[in-house]
Amino acid sequence: MASFISGAAFGAAMFAAGFHHPSVIVAQLKFENFHMIQAFLTATATSAIVYTIAEKFNYTHLKPRSNSPLGLFAKYDGNIVGGGLLGAGMALSASCPGTLIIQAGAGVGTSVFSLSGAILGGIAWTGFLGKLINKTAKNADLKSDAVPVGDHVGLSGTATLVALETVFTSIIVLTTLYTPAAPEPKLLGAIGGLLIGSAQAFSILTRRSMVGVSSFYDEAGQLFWWILSGFKASLKPTSLRNTLFATGMFSGVWLLAKAAPTLVGEVVVETSPVLATLGAFLMIIGARTAGGCTSGHGISGISLLSTSSMITIASTFGVGAVVAAGLS
Repeated sequence: MASFISGAAFGAAMFAAGFHHPSVIVAQLKFENFHMIQAFLTATATSAIVYTIAEKFNYTHLKPRSNSPLGLFAKYDGNIVGGGLLGAGMALSASCPGTLIIQAGAGVGTSVFSLSGAILGGIAWTGFLGKLINKTAKNADLKSDAVPVGDHVGLSGTATLVALETVFTSIIVLTTLYTPAAPEPKLLGAIGGLLIGSAQAFSILTRRSMVGVSSFYDEAGQLFWWILSGFKASLKPTSLRNTLFATGMFSGVWLLAKAAPTLVGEVVVETSPVLATLGAFLMIIGARTAGGCTSGHGISGISLLSTSSMITIASTFGVGAVVAAGLS
């Protein structure tokens, strides 16, 4: 039940912040406005502070996100490749693994296609792609490790946190003051980010863990293969916690949209059904390859000062911007 309620809080916060608008993602990747980055950085900065306090009082202790080695060219190659696929998929589908659930709950037209593509991605990943990639890494005798970014630059955890908060706050203030505001939503990105950060605080309080969405598609794929096998015991999903979280997200959005329909606003669809399906498929493969998405690696992973998360998200936005420019 805690996963469902936490998901509902996160979904409602994302919806109130305007992430059901496909234009929010497209405009950010094209650098037309910075609503997404403002909300994203505010949510991440808030999450980092909340987690630091929770850890200080021994309420919870979470390790930084580990890298996802592929054995191709670098220690963080899985994060680079996976992040790139995630970014390309975001540009094509005008969504991300979390926002497409928000779009579905708000009734955005293309969400049925993007959600279908994402679930197909989960099916492909759990059926054969994930096994193939894991086998490649195993054959290369590679092991993942969880290293905070401060270790690479000789900074303590506290110093790294202060640096992160300073940089993020500067970007939020400068982009709010000197870049065009998003036509939709009307809510300031920073305010939306505080709402999302509050939902993260609720997750830490109730579950002693942080938010993440892409694992839901992994569970959806496991459910598919389990049902297809005739409910073979060996294929039964070990947990449906992430499915409960995602269901809570959808429910939170749907209920808030019914209670406050003005929050929906004027939704402009930014992609075609074909691109929505293909893009969502790619971004789930990318998220699973990297070991997380813009929620798990982004809002949560970066707030844990994870090296892998910063590399993943840098690759995501870098490739996403290139693909978005190519689609213009």
